[in-house]
Amino acid sequence: MGEEVILHGTWASPFSCRVIWALKLKGIPYEYIEEDLSNKSSQLLQHNPVHKKIPVLVHGGKATCESMIILEYVEEMWPQNPLLPTDPCERADARFWIKFAEEKGPAMWTVYRTSGEEQEKAVKDTLEMLRAIEAHGLVDKKYFGGDKIGIVDIAFGQIAQWLGVIEDIVGVKLLEAHKFPRLHAWIKNFKEVPIIKENLPDRDEMMVFFKHFREMLLTSSRDS
Repeated sequence: MGEEVILHGTWASPFSCRVIWALKLKGIPYEYIEEDLSNKSSQLLQHNPVHKKIPVLVHGGKATCESMIILEYVEEMWPQNPLLPTDPCERADARFWIKFAEEKGPAMWTVYRTSGEEQEKAVKDTLEMLRAIEAHGLVDKKYFGGDKIGIVDIAFGQIAQWLGVIEDIVGVKLLEAHKFPRLHAWIKNFKEVPIIKENLPDRDEMMVFFKHFREMLLTSSRDS
């Protein structure tokens, strides 16, 4: 498997980070290309002509798009250090939570990019997601799959770093420690994994970036 691996992403994206974490946990060398989403590269547009979004993984000249689909590809292509459990029942459970993360996770980003009634509804949806994870996803477990970090932890990684930034920028408290002790313990464990810790975007830089971007989003929505 000596074919070149290239990842197109952006530093502040939790979806780019999902792929970075997976590649590094598996020890796969790759070239990283930082994309400017206001001026997308011709390679990005060529490799993802449908959505024109990051992340895009290019392996041996062939492109795979969408972060969780990329993770499935990475898991199948490089089975070492598996991110999915081998037991069929545990594997099905992992896929359930991945689907849950993909369906419910966008609510926290709606909190970030909206205001008023739309934001209030998104706050309720985000809290509902967090309560479900707290009650059913992390019972008596260090990580979602047990004692070892896996694909479900990566799927929920945006809760570990990005949700706190959203809370601070918007001025709402969602992930209160006394209400979500299991999630708080999981975040601590997740961030202590060396590969995760070394490949998390800087929080102060995130605050500046996402604060500015939210102001732009709200201004453009008022003007339209």
